[in-house]
Amino acid sequence: MRFAAPTLLIGSLIALWWIIVARSDSAIFPTPGEVATGAWALAKDGTLWQHIEASLFRVEIGFGLAFLIGVPLGLWMGWVSAAFYTLNPLFQMLRPISPIAWIPVAILWFGVGDFSPIFLIFISSVFPMMVQTIVGVRTIDRRYLRAAANFGVSRWTLFRRVVIPAVLPEIIVGMRIGLGVAWLVVVAAEMIALNTGLGYLIMDSRNAGNRYDLVIASMIIIGVIGLLLDGITRLLEQMDIVKWRYVR
Repeated sequence: MRFAAPTLLIGSLIALWWIIVARSDSAIFPTPGEVATGAWALAKDGTLWQHIEASLFRVEIGFGLAFLIGVPLGLWMGWVSAAFYTLNPLFQMLRPISPIAWIPVAILWFGVGDFSPIFLIFISSVFPMMVQTIVGVRTIDRRYLRAAANFGVSRWTLFRRVVIPAVLPEIIVGMRIGLGVAWLVVVAAEMIALNTGLGYLIMDSRNAGNRYDLVIASMIIIGVIGLLLDGITRLLEQMDIVKWRYVR
């Protein structure tokens, strides 16, 4: 039932799509068969894999940098009140700015190349991870801290053995949100400022004779990869050190 229901839903949507396009006799919008044929042609000549690899590379670097900075910064701000009250107003002003609004600045600073989308991915994913980590630290059940204090543990040991394990589930949630936003932003950035990647493939297909079969194929591939990335991140929830939080 877990897989049958979504499979049936997707199959029904594809069938509905096929019927609507066939009855409308559209000369532009493709059928599912035409989309599959176009995607297969790109896969056979290697073009599709090159675009997928380019997009994943940018997400890997940008998201990795965001994780390395956002999580430690969130732990520090959540644990040290002075750091939180000093830095939080600045980050709360920067956080609502749309990553798309940073595109002109990114091009001005880094030019047209990989550095621009990597910066956009970083700026879009660092805040969700940082904020979620801060919330996780500042909402730790005080019973854990009091229990550790009763045993006379040092502040560093308390942070390492109690705070970090307690906040790991929140960090994973921040990673899922950040990775989803990162995948969204890289596609948008590639539509504007690059000549590789799935976002560029959508725009290039649109401009190269209205190849909407490739446009729709790229959109579906983007969605499937996003689903896989989220699933990979959710595997972290199965680690023994965080599994206790998800027990039902």
